[in-house]
Amino acid sequence: MIRFLLRALGLFGLAAAFVLVIYDGTKSIAGNRLFLTSVGDLWTLLNANSLSAVRPLVSPYANGVLWDPVAVTFLSWPAWAVLGVIAILFLLLGRPRRPLIGYAR
Repeated sequence: MIRFLLRALGLFGLAAAFVLVIYDGTKSIAGNRLFLTSVGDLWTLLNANSLSAVRPLVSPYANGVLWDPVAVTFLSWPAWAVLGVIAILFLLLGRPRRPLIGYAR
C-alpha cells in the first residue's frame, strides 16, 4: 500500500513538473527570453501566507544561517527541477521488489 502511494505521488509530481516545464517554455517563447518559475514564486502563487509563516520558524536555528544562504538558495531554484527530483525519489522508493532468483514461491 505504501509503495502504491509513493508511486502515485511520484507520478503526480512528474506530471506537475512537466506542466511547469511547458508553462516556462511557453512563457519563454512568448517573451523571447528565458523565464524560469522558482520554488519561491510557485509557493507564493499557491499559498503566500504559509511562506511568510515559515521564515520565523526557520530563522532562529543556526543564528539565521539556515534561512539566508540555505532556504533562499532553495527558493530560487527552478520549480520544475525540484519537483522532478522529488518525484523521481518517490518513484524509486515505491518501485516493486525484484523477484528472488532460484526460489519458488
